[in-house]
Amino acid sequence: MSEPEMAAWRSGVRDWLHSMLPQRPEQPEGPADYAVFQNITESAERDLLDRVREYRRQRYDAGYGAIAIPSELGGAGLSMRYVVAFTEEEQAFDPPQSTELISVTCGLVGPTIATFGTAEQRAKYARAFLRSDLLCCQLFSEPGAGSDLAAVATSAVFSLDDGAWLIEGQKVWSSGARFADYGLLLARTDREVAKQAGLTMFLVPMDAPGVEIRPIRQMSGASSFNEVFLSGVRVGDDMRVGAVGEGWKVANATLGFERTASGQGTRRKGGTFEDLLRLASRLGKSGDPVVRQQLADVYVRTQLRAATTERVARPAASIGKLVASANLMRIAEVASALLGARITADSGEPDAFAWTEHVLGAPGYRLAGGTDEIQRNIIGERVLGLPREPRVDKQPRGGAG
Repeated sequence: MSEPEMAAWRSGVRDWLHSMLPQRPEQPEGPADYAVFQNITESAERDLLDRVREYRRQRYDAGYGAIAIPSELGGAGLSMRYVVAFTEEEQAFDPPQSTELISVTCGLVGPTIATFGTAEQRAKYARAFLRSDLLCCQLFSEPGAGSDLAAVATSAVFSLDDGAWLIEGQKVWSSGARFADYGLLLARTDREVAKQAGLTMFLVPMDAPGVEIRPIRQMSGASSFNEVFLSGVRVGDDMRVGAVGEGWKVANATLGFERTASGQGTRRKGGTFEDLLRLASRLGKSGDPVVRQQLADVYVRTQLRAATTERVARPAASIGKLVASANLMRIAEVASALLGARITADSGEPDAFAWTEHVLGAPGYRLAGGTDEIQRNIIGERVLGLPREPRVDKQPRGGAG
């Protein structure tokens, strides 16, 4: 199927957005919010989720909720440049601010189930996740398995007696787990093979007996992440996503979706170039040649990030993730230099102490979705074709990893 002409497609997007959303105000209203990771109360997050889900359902029903997913899997079947075009058009309007859980559900889990799920799973879950009728968190990382994700120790043992899997273990850094209906969980099902080959993916109901969720307090003050403990959790084999032993393949695809989302050039996380420019102008420093050079650097990085998002796809999406992380760090450096000591305490001055949430959150973005070092390994090995790192615990070439 040929793709629609871009100008006409953008015009249709603008017409739909105009019918659904108010225009974005020229000046932000209310207190400044530069949080990289959300920092709101539990009740406020529930209210926000309700608003975002209503918008995501309307967006999906209009054909803009799964733009880059193949049409045979329930999406529009368009290329990533249409995703970028939609988010660019959306910037002129004021939709509800999304959350990590919405991003994980619609941008990671929905495409994963659409791609790897059985016909029954796709019918029951794929559309529900893409439309946010159901919410799903990510249960991948563990205290001993973060960047080295293939080292997960959470176990799933199949019982011939009742045809169910018994899951035992602990997950960490799970965004929005307290509000999720399901969790996409990577577990070890075979300890006798290379570690990548012994993994299997599951959907786990978050209200299942044996699931315990504990919020994690972050240094920025938020508790957007959670620990999840699984003790004697039983799930049927119909909740397995992909074949037994192919969890690494499924996980790599999910992480590819995550890196693509993380690198999207118009996705708001933390402060932006426009916020920095407004700050410099308010402080009377926008004419300073050093500050102008810093602002120009951030502007160029921002434009490169948007361009990179449009032209790369998995696994090259790691390039976009690296650019996004570096840009957040650079914005933090410039904001800190502009504000000096004023960033360390809340004196009541507008648009000052609020930048601490960006400064404290930006380093964490270099870890989320795979560390910078992992992204560089992916680029070197899978994009540039450089020799892989020599490791005896890796699955032999030709396998999933």
